[in-house]
Amino acid sequence: MSCLFEARTAEDPRGDGVVVSLMGLFKKTKAYLQRVGRKCSMIGFGAVDSPPQNKNCKSEIEMTDHQTFSGWKTIAAADAGFESKALEALAKFAIENESVMKRDIGAALAEGHFDEPWPIGQTLGPVKDRADPSGVVLRGGKIVKTWGDVERVDMTFSISKSYLALCAGIAVDDGMIPDINEPVRNLVDDGGFDTKQNCDITWKQLLQLTSEWEGTLWDKPDWIDHNRDVTGKPGGNNNKGIKRELNKPGTYWEYNDVRVNRISLALMRVFKRPLPEVLKERIMDPIGASDTWEWHGYENSWVDVNGRKLQSVSGGAHWGGGLWISSLDHARVGQLMLNKGIWDGKQILSEEWINACMKPCNLMPIYGYLWWLNTGDRKTLPAANSSSFFALGEGTSMIWVDPKNDTVVVVRWIQKEAIDGFVENMLQAMSQP
Repeated sequence: MSCLFEARTAEDPRGDGVVVSLMGLFKKTKAYLQRVGRKCSMIGFGAVDSPPQNKNCKSEIEMTDHQTFSGWKTIAAADAGFESKALEALAKFAIENESVMKRDIGAALAEGHFDEPWPIGQTLGPVKDRADPSGVVLRGGKIVKTWGDVERVDMTFSISKSYLALCAGIAVDDGMIPDINEPVRNLVDDGGFDTKQNCDITWKQLLQLTSEWEGTLWDKPDWIDHNRDVTGKPGGNNNKGIKRELNKPGTYWEYNDVRVNRISLALMRVFKRPLPEVLKERIMDPIGASDTWEWHGYENSWVDVNGRKLQSVSGGAHWGGGLWISSLDHARVGQLMLNKGIWDGKQILSEEWINACMKPCNLMPIYGYLWWLNTGDRKTLPAANSSSFFALGEGTSMIWVDPKNDTVVVVRWIQKEAIDGFVENMLQAMSQP
């Protein structure tokens, strides 16, 4: 199939800069433009060639049902039930409300983004500078709209947690974890679940963030995230890092990255393989994801498993590391969740596990198994419907899955306070059910 796509800039509105046919030529075109000092990125369905000094480069790409984009089918806005101009406004809203987080993520963490004392707050994993805002809108499994460089690999912070839930689902589906209500120590014998506080912690409690696990992992004590608030309420983090008395496992909910890293290590010990290897084989390759994503741990998170040195990956980028991935690959995972674990007619992850991830925690009804929910009074995102669920990361990045409207939306580097407005604009852009 041959498709024409144009590159237009504010200074070249006719698109005279580059006109390329055949999708397969894009990478060669990109390499050439980079060699001659021109910037090239893929936006929607196109190669954008612009002078380096032009910061207002825009792509005017009209999606049709006859194009493909990195293996995705695309669809015109009107055919997908959207108002085209409203989608353009949505992308503009996301770009204009860009995150205030520093582009230099390493500097942001070093300067105390998470308000932690040195050396506890020291970054242990790799970091990379963040990119411009980007996003993808899918409906019916087809791309309706993109903005920014949706193929650029970026840090994703706590969205990594939701990928840990996928790994846990594989272990459950394969019978490696026979019962999530059983104590973790029945399968993991590394000293992390031996104490009186930790010995009865179950897999379910770890996944719902109610474990109250006590200890130090990778030089980070559990108490550094005691009293942590992620809801954004004023003064919510005034007591973060102040050690409190622990509760019985399963009776208290707390967003704690040390404990999430403990989940990651426990899962790796069950698989006896690196989690990125498991994720690639069982999830990412089957859904056609790219090979550009990476999942990092820390410089000190290497352990011996059956004589093999393996790195335990982190469930976020609080101290660096975590999942680095493109917006397009995030969209694939969101679509897999929307499809109840099915991809191209094949059950990749069981529907039972997807449903379990969406079941509200009794102590925090807007949280499931490492996925945010919008149940009840829709506290997570009031503008979204109650069936919506989300993977959320600092910065802010989001995978928003909306089963009611058959949509998946990925948005990267948007200001946290603007997310609900983004959702509202998105829903208003729908011209028909």
